[in-house]
Amino acid sequence: MGDKRESYWMDTAPATSHPPLTGDLDADVAVVGGGIAGLSTAWELSRAGRTVVVLEADRVAAGVTGYTTAKLSALHGLIYAELSKSAGEQAAALYAASQQEAVEHVAATAAQFAIDCDLERLPAYTYTESADAVADIEAEASAARAAGLEATLVTGTGLPYGVAAAVRVENQAQFHPRKYLLGLTELMARQGVVIHERTRVTELHEGSPCRLVTEDGHTVTAQDVVVATHYPVFDRALLFARLEPRRELVVAGPIPAGSDPGGMFLTVENDTRSVRTAPYRDSERFLIVTGERHEPGSRDARERHERLRAWAQERFPGLRVTHAWSAQDNQTTDRLPYIGRFHVGSEHVHVATGFNGWGMSTGVLSGRLLAAELTGQDSPYRDLYDPRRLHPLREAAPMAKLQLKVARHFVGDRLRTHADHVDDIGPDSGAIVRVGGERRAVYRDPSGQLHQLSALCTHLGCVVAFDENEKAWECPCHGSRFGTDGQVLNGPATRPLPRRD
Repeated sequence: MGDKRESYWMDTAPATSHPPLTGDLDADVAVVGGGIAGLSTAWELSRAGRTVVVLEADRVAAGVTGYTTAKLSALHGLIYAELSKSAGEQAAALYAASQQEAVEHVAATAAQFAIDCDLERLPAYTYTESADAVADIEAEASAARAAGLEATLVTGTGLPYGVAAAVRVENQAQFHPRKYLLGLTELMARQGVVIHERTRVTELHEGSPCRLVTEDGHTVTAQDVVVATHYPVFDRALLFARLEPRRELVVAGPIPAGSDPGGMFLTVENDTRSVRTAPYRDSERFLIVTGERHEPGSRDARERHERLRAWAQERFPGLRVTHAWSAQDNQTTDRLPYIGRFHVGSEHVHVATGFNGWGMSTGVLSGRLLAAELTGQDSPYRDLYDPRRLHPLREAAPMAKLQLKVARHFVGDRLRTHADHVDDIGPDSGAIVRVGGERRAVYRDPSGQLHQLSALCTHLGCVVAFDENEKAWECPCHGSRFGTDGQVLNGPATRPLPRRD
């Protein structure tokens, strides 16, 4: 296709090389996960005087955070009308205030510490092209304004195509997430924060203190633990029953500076379309288009990618796609993130997850909220995001739908294979094949060599599927992802797919 299968953020920021953990360690707080939520939590706690260790399975700011669209916004699709109706206007107001505070916190931090992260203050829009959906946009504008945002209803935007209506919210932002977070890691190192990369945590023993064990057998002892692994890698809170993973595709490339629409734009139509730009060259901006929302393991990911590329090039004529990547997130059954104590009996283990596609502002919010909780400070947002909450009337239908989908995959995927024989698998492709009565995940590399793995996800045993676009094995139940060699790319799985002869 000619484009680089890499995130623009990963491609334009330096690599990191923090050492893996090679012995046992003690700290006040151990943060599991080095994305924006984990690093923001470590930053806030270090400024409060706590000793902190960050344990990252791969490289910091290189997982989900490294493959985002990097909008810093409190306008999250059509969330405010829904929240006002389901949880009340007070909940919507708290949500708006907490998200906008996160936007302002990043701007203030970048300015105070001179972190060059391409931060720009711009308006955000949620729009529709359909006259039939104008009422939804009107309701969202009204609800967002009532929640305290600078929201207005408009019919004109800077997009090169018309819209029927849009919510516009002022004073939002966009930035380069890796440049910002790598700047924070340099500052944290001066404050004594220890970061260990290539250190996968596989066991958690709660207590006072808590104890973490890595896959290499090393132990980290800490009074408090924060699990910030995007999807929690420990299941004791049973959050997997209330989290639905989803993936989105991204295409990006330069456009003339005069074609910059001048804002951040989102529509939920056409399986979602998100548009923003970033600084690039003197006469150009870098256009980033996201969309084609689908569940992990979808077998039409490549067709979706081509559909998104065609849409972007139709709407922005002359766009030359230079980068393409995918993003993954988790949606909760009540549309609110989980930030706080991990489960009902938990005293010293905390979690941040379920960001519903808005990981940048919510990751920063998580750091602030968790640091307040761990240092004994009060927060008006604690109850809103408490993971221990449960609203049976609001969540019963979404939870039932989610579990039905998981059950369908767990049972139905065992009743079929994707190829009759390994000979049917072409180069640089994969499929599920029954071999000797066992379902195997079989990948044929470009040279023709076969790589055979167990097809059962090591999290809870669902059958994985091959993503032709990403060249990875993905679990449709809870979103775990594995390389063609079986190694874990994304949790909640912590163990690789077993090899087969």
